[in-house]
Amino acid sequence: MLQPSTLKFLKSLRLNNNKVWFDEHREAYLTAKTDFENMVQQLIDGMAKQDPAMAGLQLKDCVFRIYKDVRFSKDKTPYKAHLAASFQSGGKKSTLAGYYFHLEPGGNSFAGGGLWMPPAPQLKKVRQEIDYNFEEFEQIISGKEFIRHFGKIEGEALKTVPQGYQADNPAIAYLKLKSLLMSHPFTDDACVQPSLVRDILKSFSLMQPVIQFLNRAMD
Repeated sequence: MLQPSTLKFLKSLRLNNNKVWFDEHREAYLTAKTDFENMVQQLIDGMAKQDPAMAGLQLKDCVFRIYKDVRFSKDKTPYKAHLAASFQSGGKKSTLAGYYFHLEPGGNSFAGGGLWMPPAPQLKKVRQEIDYNFEEFEQIISGKEFIRHFGKIEGEALKTVPQGYQADNPAIAYLKLKSLLMSHPFTDDACVQPSLVRDILKSFSLMQPVIQFLNRAMD
């Protein structure tokens, strides 16, 4: 579980996203950071048990910095108004499919996963795997519990049919995707419950067959 003070800090940061305020509230930030990292460590420990590919991950491999890179952004506020961590073989800079948790007050928290904008060679392999084994892929994502928990696989899609495929391909809706993503929302109240880690791990477990399918394609 997370402490209410962690969500309170993020709410305040959203309203006061500037260096002066942040420096004045650095102790509150460090407390929130420690709280979040303690929760992430529990997720790492749980993930190592349910997905062997996650074994060996460390906090530094997973937790994102709160400081923004504003060089190429119109939004010049210096800090993210959320805390986040990703879990994938090779760490957060890996281009493999993986798991993700996003903490942002106001009903914007979620457990997610999948493949985010992979390089063209990897995306080509994923499309081929889906095309060749669409029956297996469809069976995974059409399960009642999967649909109840995540809805459907989403992501930005091409406006045209990808090269090498036909519009009448049964898998065309997925072959056109440039990212393949799943997510399950968490309310602010859910984030401060003792069951939080267990509930996130449940989400990760349900998406694990998709993660393994995608990474198999890129092996």
